[in-house]
Amino acid sequence: MSTIARERPAPEKAPGAPRRGRARGLGTVSGALLLATVLSLAVGARALSPAEVWHGLFAAPEADQRLTEIRLIVHTVRLPRTALAVAAGTALGVGGALIQGFTRNPVADTGLLGVNSGASFAVVSAISLLGLANPFHYVWFAFLGAAAAGAVVFSLASIGRGAGNPLTLALAGQGVTVFLAAMTTAVALSDQAALNALRFFNAGSVAGTGFDVIGPVTVFIALGLVLAASVLPSLNLLTLGDDVARGLGVGVARTRIAGIAAVTLLAGAATAACGPIAFLGLMVAHLARRLTGPDYRLLVPYAGLLGALVLLVCDITGRLVVRPGELDAGVVVSLLGAPFFALLVWRGKFRNT
Repeated sequence: MSTIARERPAPEKAPGAPRRGRARGLGTVSGALLLATVLSLAVGARALSPAEVWHGLFAAPEADQRLTEIRLIVHTVRLPRTALAVAAGTALGVGGALIQGFTRNPVADTGLLGVNSGASFAVVSAISLLGLANPFHYVWFAFLGAAAAGAVVFSLASIGRGAGNPLTLALAGQGVTVFLAAMTTAVALSDQAALNALRFFNAGSVAGTGFDVIGPVTVFIALGLVLAASVLPSLNLLTLGDDVARGLGVGVARTRIAGIAAVTLLAGAATAACGPIAFLGLMVAHLARRLTGPDYRLLVPYAGLLGALVLLVCDITGRLVVRPGELDAGVVVSLLGAPFFALLVWRGKFRNT
């Protein structure tokens, strides 16, 4: 009798199993985001109970000074901060996933288009040349600078023999980023007010911004999200290569223009509102890919939710670790993102997405 045991084939998974798994993952991430939102309203220099948060959000004005103070804390400090973290985190998460898809570079981030350096240069120029001191005023220059830098990078990548090549886009972005960083330093060192503003802007903070800025910025983020949603089916085909995508009926140039415009809107608006926040898009795009696989129709929405969650958690952490002071959210994100980036490099993940 033969003693060789035959291997049984692995049981096939039920057709609905991956879909149920993704639905559970979506529910888990959404629940965690809701919990982080509540914690963001409650945690700070003065901790608030859930009942106090509820009162601060919904209760009618009271004559009681303590309750009035709670309403003031919630409505003027923590609610705008939480809303900006959710909006900016969503924008940077979606932008990070898109830029990795369009460049087919797994270590790409929204800063690749030069939007961070463009925003910083516009801020110091507006302060130095126009004497602007109010963030409500120079935030619009930051957005224009980010958008202009993205447009320049894409224009440079669209000319010459390497037009449309992801590597050309990356090289153009790096060149523009280095040039603008040098110009920003030159302007900042010649003007003390610009230098002080640049220190605050480059920290990457979601604190201290009111709804007068958040509202208009969110409109640009919403436009970017709509544009991003329109290119997701074509982006799946673009990852197979431009020639294959053309053969399947994709307008490669049109899709790439729309995608880069979406990234510029998303990253530019987020950077203008809270300063450059490095590594966030890079991290959450990889986390989302682990949950959804390579389908960008699922990956991008997951990346947006994870971006909002991670930025909120980093902001809450920054309020707790050095109490009664604070660490800016951008600093906490960088403390997580730098080792994450090093791990990607160490594991040799330089492959096409």
